[in-house]
Amino acid sequence: MKTIAVLTGGGDCPGLNAVIRAVYKTAHSAGIAVYGVKNGFKGLVEDDLSLLDSENVSGILPRGGTILGTTNRDNPFRYQCIEHGKIVYKDMSQQILFNLKQRDIEALIVIGGDGTLKIASEIADLGFPIVGVPKTIDNDLPKTERTFGFDTAVSIATEALDRLHTTAESHHRVMILEVMGRYAGWIALHSGIAGGADCILIPEISFKWDSIIDKIKLRQQKGTLFSVIVVAEGAKTINGELSVAKIVNNSPEKIRLGGIGNKIAHELENLLAVECRSTVLGHLQRGGSPTAFDRVLATRYGEAAVNAIINKKFKTMVALQNNEIVLVNLIDVVGAPYLVSVTHDLIKTGRSLGISFGD
Repeated sequence: MKTIAVLTGGGDCPGLNAVIRAVYKTAHSAGIAVYGVKNGFKGLVEDDLSLLDSENVSGILPRGGTILGTTNRDNPFRYQCIEHGKIVYKDMSQQILFNLKQRDIEALIVIGGDGTLKIASEIADLGFPIVGVPKTIDNDLPKTERTFGFDTAVSIATEALDRLHTTAESHHRVMILEVMGRYAGWIALHSGIAGGADCILIPEISFKWDSIIDKIKLRQQKGTLFSVIVVAEGAKTINGELSVAKIVNNSPEKIRLGGIGNKIAHELENLLAVECRSTVLGHLQRGGSPTAFDRVLATRYGEAAVNAIINKKFKTMVALQNNEIVLVNLIDVVGAPYLVSVTHDLIKTGRSLGISFGD
């Protein structure tokens, strides 16, 4: 093995640069050259790659984002092109294989979430050696206990809850924090426990308005005139209603979730006659420096991915299980997301503490 490439796909995430750095350093120690692919799979289609060196990776460990750039809209198997002034979609997978062969690249490390790793699996099906690295702040990938980026997102959400507590108490308000997570409630659950939320609303447990109201009234009866609620963007009512911010036709995600925090604030003000405020944390959860935990995990993942290539363990993904880095089959990762079980220990802990989950 003489030459490999590394690619970051999907949304940005704290810890991506730590993986890139670990990939380069581990490969360089083994005498392997590393190409960085620019802007996800688009860079493979357009042959936009550059060799990484010690100068490229110097000082990037604490940096957020990715020095390679990323995108979540360029599926090479359905790649958007313009022909005769019209948008058409083409299968550019063979172009990818040609570009990789022209540069004598023998294996590819793909860092991404479910969508990115699904594409990686399809490229592996064409016979090209692939190793995946699990990345998403949502922590919703199966076969791994933790994706890097999640710990940073939880830390940011927890700090936000700490700050909201003081203003909620001062003004006797209900403060609502909307966090990311898509259809998984991991960020809301962990930050809600860590930040002392009174209600935690997650997609896996549909909520009823009466349950939230009962919790707030109970606190009022005990003389506590404020409440703090953390809600995942994908939380839904008992009727299955999701809050959709936008329809996105040119994205793998056909709907963009959002607005549930404002909806809850509006409803509670009408039903309780209590002043409510909603804060949407948004992309603050995905930006900035990774925590120490995410830096270490991302570094372990990068090193393990290169060693998987050296040992010819292809069509795999590095994963964390029982605090050990292991390899799992890439095909087992794509498909059903890893969601919060209603019997999860943290759910039980929250209920014991008197936290309402809205059910």
